[in-house]
Amino acid sequence: MLIEGFRSGVMERLGPGPDACLQTKPRLVCGRMAVWGRDGPLAQAPGHDVNYISLTGTLHAMGRAGEAPATPLNLMGAFGNCSLYLALGVLSALLEARSSGQGQVVDAAMVDGTTSLMTLLYGFLAAGYWKDERGANRLDSGAPWYTVYETQGGKHVSIAANETRFYREALGVMGLKKEDLPGHQHDQAGWPYMKQRIADVFKTRTRDEWVRLAAGTQS
Repeated sequence: MLIEGFRSGVMERLGPGPDACLQTKPRLVCGRMAVWGRDGPLAQAPGHDVNYISLTGTLHAMGRAGEAPATPLNLMGAFGNCSLYLALGVLSALLEARSSGQGQVVDAAMVDGTTSLMTLLYGFLAAGYWKDERGANRLDSGAPWYTVYETQGGKHVSIAANETRFYREALGVMGLKKEDLPGHQHDQAGWPYMKQRIADVFKTRTRDEWVRLAAGTQS
């Protein structure tokens, strides 16, 4: 197995490329990872994680309402998609070579992997279930029951009460009742008030106190 670097054509420029190697050893599996893909106007351009998650629109979706996009760790681009996709492709090719005796070249591009991971959210957007705005949706800090809050003492806790039963349990931990908040859980018109009310509640205790209160719950 051979693994190529980030820029297209590295193996070819340094010496025999995959085609020549496969002629010598047909069972060989060659894995090639590139930022922008094997061809196109950016094929030979350098890049880093934040560059290609920007081009795919992924970066645009991250951050809070009214703020600039939040630059994530490079888990989303370099490690979370391209490396994973290349590893899966190479393993599949190795299994194929073991049974058929025929190796192959596996190509993976970081920009393609990032786009693939966004498929679900792009589908939500096309279906009208997702807004093309940061911090306005149920999984991007827009929902008051799926975000991070500051506690007394300046530390933070996360809340992920997405499902109705978890939402009810989270309210219980916070000492709130449904009638204390406007509308129902998914009524976005009431989210701003709900978020402020919950923020005020979380500031009444320290992070460690909230952790103890929530121990054993599913909120």
